[in-house]
Amino acid sequence: MRLFGYARVSTSDQSLEIQKQALKKAGVIESRIFSDKTTGSNLEREGLKSLMVKVEEGDAVLITKLDRLGRDTADMISLINHFDKMNVGVRFLDDGINTEGAAGKMVVTILSAVAQAERLRILERTNEGRLEAKLKGIKFGAKRRIDRKQLLQYHEQGIIGTSLAKKMSISRAAVYKILKEERTNVG
Repeated sequence: MRLFGYARVSTSDQSLEIQKQALKKAGVIESRIFSDKTTGSNLEREGLKSLMVKVEEGDAVLITKLDRLGRDTADMISLINHFDKMNVGVRFLDDGINTEGAAGKMVVTILSAVAQAERLRILERTNEGRLEAKLKGIKFGAKRRIDRKQLLQYHEQGIIGTSLAKKMSISRAAVYKILKEERTNVG
């Protein structure tokens, strides 16, 4: 039986090193550790594809945590079934779970469903927070550039202070700062 390892982080600026060290400590040699720096909800992962090609009957795949293999319950079950059909065991080190045997498969199915539910809860809370922020008038995205020429034209027309700030959708402080800069440049 050969041991293989799989490590994944969601973004390219995160490090795989902690996972790789844990896999080595569990007995996986460096050349048999496959990794990806991409979201777990995407099955099109180069490291995962390479791993699936390399493993053979009787091998075992070690992964630090359940959510490192995938985020979606259906995808997780599909991957585990793929390995199971090849008679390849999957072991999750931190969770103390392995897919060898009926009890192991049942636990993995339940835990992956819980992981997906938690992800959906996080997305729901994030969207609720965004909606609440929008209702409070908080703007998202890049800052709007102030049309200085338009602001100065309005000011020449006699629009001042708060009225000018509202018309330009900027703060009064920004209005006064631009007017002060303009006076400094002219004078």
